[in-house]
Amino acid sequence: MLGFVGALGAARTAVRMSVPSLHQLADLLALAHSGEISRRGEAGGYSYAVHGVGCRLANPDGIDIDVDFASDGTEIFDFWRLRLFGRSLPTPVDPAAEDLRAAVEALDGVLTEVRPGWFAVSGAPRDALEGRAVRDNPA
Repeated sequence: MLGFVGALGAARTAVRMSVPSLHQLADLLALAHSGEISRRGEAGGYSYAVHGVGCRLANPDGIDIDVDFASDGTEIFDFWRLRLFGRSLPTPVDPAAEDLRAAVEALDGVLTEVRPGWFAVSGAPRDALEGRAVRDNPA
């Protein structure tokens, strides 16, 4: 779980640094809808594909990070997206739904369930938390 949080933070940072007009990752949607950027492309070493109300990113190693965006731009994800991430790792993992639920519950205060089955990073300042997640669990 922390691996996903760390990968999301790394993707956000890399993409924001390469696209100066991006204040949050959700701005990719507006830029794609306005035609300022393609719906598919590369930014900060990540490939991206804007879809519906979200975006699928892949790092240079092919690890998938897929999120939707809440109306305020918050990145949200569900168990399907967490499993997609796990299956794309160099040593794939495919946890059962009950294992994912237990992992989410163990991170109370780190993740918030924003609607049934959908989560966002919360609690400690997000960038500090994601930096810790990358250091502690880079996968």
